[in-house]
Amino acid sequence: MRTEPDRTRLPDGLGVLARLDSGRSLPELTAAVNEFCEEAENLSSGTVAVLRVLPAPPRRREWPGDVSIQEVNRWERAVRRLERLDTVSITAAQGTCDGLVLDLLLAADFRIGTPDLKLKLPVNDGHFWPGMSVYRLVRHLGLARARRIVLWGTDIPLGEATDLGLVDQVSDDLTEGIHTAAVSRGRLSDRETRIRRLLLQEAASAEYDDALGAHIAACDRELRRLRTPGGPAAPGSP
Repeated sequence: MRTEPDRTRLPDGLGVLARLDSGRSLPELTAAVNEFCEEAENLSSGTVAVLRVLPAPPRRREWPGDVSIQEVNRWERAVRRLERLDTVSITAAQGTCDGLVLDLLLAADFRIGTPDLKLKLPVNDGHFWPGMSVYRLVRHLGLARARRIVLWGTDIPLGEATDLGLVDQVSDDLTEGIHTAAVSRGRLSDRETRIRRLLLQEAASAEYDDALGAHIAACDRELRRLRTPGGPAAPGSP
C-alpha cells in the first residue's frame, strides 16, 4: 500500500506541499509525516512546509484505531519532528476533523481552516484519547482553558478555535489561503526558526533566571550575524 503523501512543490519556489489523507492507518500516516519532514528538512531558507489534511471518510474508525503502543510512540515522535522543523510549518484543514488533525494543527507554526472547520477531540466510548494533544493544548492555551476543553467539551467550532488561537486564518479557498500564507510566512523561515520556538515555549513555563541564558545565547548569535555580512561572525570579532 502506498505510504508517500501526495507531495508537490509550491509555485515560485515557496516550499513544499503534502496532501495527507486522514483516512489512512496510523502507521501509514506516521510514514507520510516522516517522509514529509525529511523533504522539508532539505528546503532552503525562506520557504515553508505545508500539510493539507484531507477529511477522513465518515465511517473511519475512532482515533487512533486498533494499533500498538509502539505505533502510537512512533506517531508522537513524527509529530514532534514536524514541530521542530527549521522551516516554518503550515497545516491546512477543512470539514469535521478528529485527533489526527488536532495533533498536526497544534504542532504547526501557522494554521488555516475553511469556514466549515470543526475540531473534534479524540474521544472513544466517552474516554478522551490521552495523547500529546493534551500537553500541547495546555502549552498553547494555559491550564484553565485546556481543562475546560478536555474535561467538559468534545467539539471546538471554528469561532472558538479562532478565538483560542488554534486557527490563525480562515479561507474559503484553501489553495489561495495556503499561497497567501506561504508568501507571508516564508520570509520568516531560516535556521533560527527552531530557536525562536524554544524561546516562546520557555517564556510560557520557565522562570526568568532559567530562561535568561537561552535568550542571551540567541542575542549573541544575532549580534555575530549582524557584524558579519553573509554569515555568523567568529567569537570575539569586533
